[in-house]
Amino acid sequence: MKRKIVAAAAIAATLLGAAACGSKTDNSPTTSASGAVDGKGKTLKVWLMIDAQSGWKGVVDDASQRFTAATGAQVNVEYQEWANHLTKLDATLAGNDVPDVIELGNTEFPKYVFSQAFAAINPADYENSGTWLQGLKGACDFEGKTYCVPYYAGARVLIYRTDLFKKAGIAAAPKTYDEFLSDADKLQATQKSDAKFGAVYMPGQYWYAAMSWVKASGGDIAKQDGQKWVGQLSQPSSVAGLQKWVDMAKKYSKADPTKNENDQAGIFAQGEAGMFYGNAWEQGAAEQVKKDPNDPNSKLVDTKVKGKLAAAPMPEIPSFLGGSNLGVTAKSQNKQLAAQWIKYFTDSTSMAGLVKANALPNSTALLDKAAADNPTIAPAALAAKSTWFTPNAEKWADVEKGNILQTMLSDILTGKKSVADGAKWADDQINTTLNDN
Repeated sequence: MKRKIVAAAAIAATLLGAAACGSKTDNSPTTSASGAVDGKGKTLKVWLMIDAQSGWKGVVDDASQRFTAATGAQVNVEYQEWANHLTKLDATLAGNDVPDVIELGNTEFPKYVFSQAFAAINPADYENSGTWLQGLKGACDFEGKTYCVPYYAGARVLIYRTDLFKKAGIAAAPKTYDEFLSDADKLQATQKSDAKFGAVYMPGQYWYAAMSWVKASGGDIAKQDGQKWVGQLSQPSSVAGLQKWVDMAKKYSKADPTKNENDQAGIFAQGEAGMFYGNAWEQGAAEQVKKDPNDPNSKLVDTKVKGKLAAAPMPEIPSFLGGSNLGVTAKSQNKQLAAQWIKYFTDSTSMAGLVKANALPNSTALLDKAAADNPTIAPAALAAKSTWFTPNAEKWADVEKGNILQTMLSDILTGKKSVADGAKWADDQINTTLNDN
């Protein structure tokens, strides 16, 4: 399942119209999904991303049918494209004819939550809310209230060449980080005659990976101290995690230190690496690529690694959790009905349908069953048990937009800065960005 997680874009000034329904001191009642709601004669407008249409439309239709049977209301689902959905959303929220339910990527939600574009919901009304994946739920929380419902997730895993593992005498995927390094040594030794080969493909600006190493060492990116955010990358535990990642990348990776991970599956498909760290769907993306990358309708062709890949959780490294959440818009005229529809679309019945479609459910309590029911997603389901999320700061998207972490990593790997100096520089940039009024 290919899932595009896009960082939240800056909200247009016109979005302030959505904030008219509330402010940061908003005491309006929380939208409830409990109890019977009479929706006869009403039609709910729902915006979902195109993934739902192509991947699990049957799950959408089933939830809507159960919702209609219970409330009498109809549902009009409109599927949005990732390329322009935020621009379209900002323009729509500035008016009065807004969707009742909107899906956004988890990293996209915080700015809209801070701008009061969504109504608060009562988590207790939703199944499995006590075990929602924190990487999804964290984007929904603000000042003691919850403004969205976790929908589905995707986790990063270790993807490796089974043929090269066999050649190097490696019987199974590593279970510890030390085994991961040992396997990398064996791969490197086996392929030493190939100057282009790197045991691990790790692009230099792959900040999701680098920050996973930071988190594994007990470090952090930034934390809130009163009314201010304070960068944490120069703290000893964070520096230790960065150093661990840098040492691994320098020793085992031949990837460009100035490039990100966006095309890593396609590069890995060329056969010059033994392992890479990617979203679960990138295994399939490495095994088959478009004959013409510039043609969206181009047929898929097998690559050098077709049928030679397997996946496993990256041992002792928590995964950044990507995914989507669902919210009831603050301007919706059908808030109770909207909350009811989300209740059906995120219950255990719907989650089981998502699992069949190779998506991860929204709850830690469902991950073991998901792994058992669908072996294809088992590695990602196991990886999703240990995850992290970016700082839930109003201006975090500006940190991503400013390429602060990417620049820090490139500077360290190219020798422009030491790990300590790069981390200090990044902290200064993060402090300025997150606290800019």
